[in-house]
Amino acid sequence: MHISSLPREVTSRQLNERAIGAILIDSDRLRPPDAERILRLQREKGMRFGEAGLALGVLTQADIDFAISRQFDYAYLAADDTSVSREVVAAFQPFTPLVEQLRVLRSQLMLRWLTGEPQRKTIVVASPQRGDGRSYVAANLAVVFSQLGERTLLIDADLRNASQHRYFKLDNRVGLVNALTGRTGEEIARPIPGLRDLSVMTSGALPPNPQELLAKAQFGQLLESVSNSYDIVIVDTSAGTVAADVELVAARAGAAMIVARKNHTSAASARDLVERLTRNKIQIPGSVLNSL
Repeated sequence: MHISSLPREVTSRQLNERAIGAILIDSDRLRPPDAERILRLQREKGMRFGEAGLALGVLTQADIDFAISRQFDYAYLAADDTSVSREVVAAFQPFTPLVEQLRVLRSQLMLRWLTGEPQRKTIVVASPQRGDGRSYVAANLAVVFSQLGERTLLIDADLRNASQHRYFKLDNRVGLVNALTGRTGEEIARPIPGLRDLSVMTSGALPPNPQELLAKAQFGQLLESVSNSYDIVIVDTSAGTVAADVELVAARAGAAMIVARKNHTSAASARDLVERLTRNKIQIPGSVLNSL
């Protein structure tokens, strides 16, 4: 096959928009005959590829967003993907106002704590009570960090009511508990297909002695070890009113972000958690009021 040089009138914009068409065809979102129709209308009206596709009714805005995200290496899942829970909204709807708020939170944490220095790669997501949305925030925050291109590890250190395996639909037979007890030869940090740069370490089978396990020196050694392999480490924990697990975990990380829920979290329990963390010299670089 002979490939000639491109004519001068083919601009970078045209190449960019043809690349959008190729991405959509390769991902089975656009049929070649429809792509030809789009290109014809684009030439006739001087429209952009996406505009022409919308005008013809053969593309949706979601299709265009998908193609652009692939061009800029911004990973997210298709609407019909079932490999991850729909509650991980950042994995499916990265262009919504809700996820934009998560990106603002990401930026604030990077400015205030997650600076990339060896001792500032890990942050704990803590909450005063059960039902505050702590695990939901941790899961979605991990996704938006990975979408930035940061190698991100989410650790489920809630050894009383673990949930990250449900968010990411992972088997939970092997996880953090196994690492802390030295009973695994398997890789316990598992990459999430379709969400490049994101890995999850589930809790593993819930133990009868969670506080004793988290107090082990092995937990601190584990955090130190994974910080050599990842840019960002986010740790989910038990609720503050359940036990003192959160102080043990946050002391190892050095910092905790507080999640409270509107019309759910009591002001007294929130103050108590902040006081306990501060008393243990744990930095609190931010807090989130969950209104969902």
